[in-house]
Amino acid sequence: MNIGYRILSILIGAILDCLIGDPQWMPHPVRLMGALISAMEKLWYREEDSPWEHRIKGFVLAAFVISVTSQITFGILKVLYGRSPVAGVIAESILCCYALAARNLRDSSMEVYDAFTRDGGSLDKARHAVSMIVGRDTESLDREGVIRAAVETVAENTADGVIAPLFYLALGGAVGGMVYKAINTMDSMLGYKNERYQYFGTAAARLDDAAGFVPARLSGLLLVAAAGLTGMDAAGAWRIFCRDRYAHKSPNSAQSESAVAGALGVRLAGDAVYGGKVVHKPFIGDPRREIEAEDIPRACRLMYVAFGLGLSAVTVILILCLWRSCGQVGQ
Repeated sequence: MNIGYRILSILIGAILDCLIGDPQWMPHPVRLMGALISAMEKLWYREEDSPWEHRIKGFVLAAFVISVTSQITFGILKVLYGRSPVAGVIAESILCCYALAARNLRDSSMEVYDAFTRDGGSLDKARHAVSMIVGRDTESLDREGVIRAAVETVAENTADGVIAPLFYLALGGAVGGMVYKAINTMDSMLGYKNERYQYFGTAAARLDDAAGFVPARLSGLLLVAAAGLTGMDAAGAWRIFCRDRYAHKSPNSAQSESAVAGALGVRLAGDAVYGGKVVHKPFIGDPRREIEAEDIPRACRLMYVAFGLGLSAVTVILILCLWRSCGQVGQ
């Protein structure tokens, strides 16, 4: 697709995401991806299969979902751009908006903040709000645990839901963004190290690790820069990023969490309960102060500034690519 149209679509999509996010009443490609993944899992998964058979089936599922996603997205855009550049840009802008999740991440985390700050505050409401955005058990979380979970979600999803989609939109337009969303959705549904998905979800988990490798590290760097621009502790963000960015078993998760923990001067992560079982995790950051509800909007501010920095960098790089291609054509 034309680089100029890609630049315009990414910018419009980013603006749409910041303004409206993903209204629940609108159909969303991720829900269609989820339905496809679920249907294929029901069709192919058999408990009696060997680990090798589970791995093969999981790989074929992942390849099929990526192929379907890329071909449908490319086909839609090809038809619409063929009819009219305006129609193509409109469609690609909407798909770019769907690929990004900054507004939804902000709104979901701020529901936790609002539960603490409105009408005298309610820990039960805050627990319910945070349970909508985290995978851990939330029933026994205290106030600090709920706030920590919300801040961690903003930090981790700055990479997964904002910078990584932006990275792949820059590389491949809406097709690249939708393929990344398919990979990320497969990981969220299948990438668990439990009895059912230990082997069947291997391909999904590995693909997500590979796809998120570069964006996660870019996210950490952008969050360090965002800390400086927002008046937070940029030096602390850089120090904790360098020290703790490999504290998780996942090669990517702690990259952005460490930068946020350092910028805020709080300690994140630690043990958490999943499905009634305690999972031991190292802490990230130093407890220079107690975490507080105001750290949720602070984390959102870091996320938005990092998003703006990333969007600016993508725009400049793509404009330079466009200028270079136009110069070559003119020679």
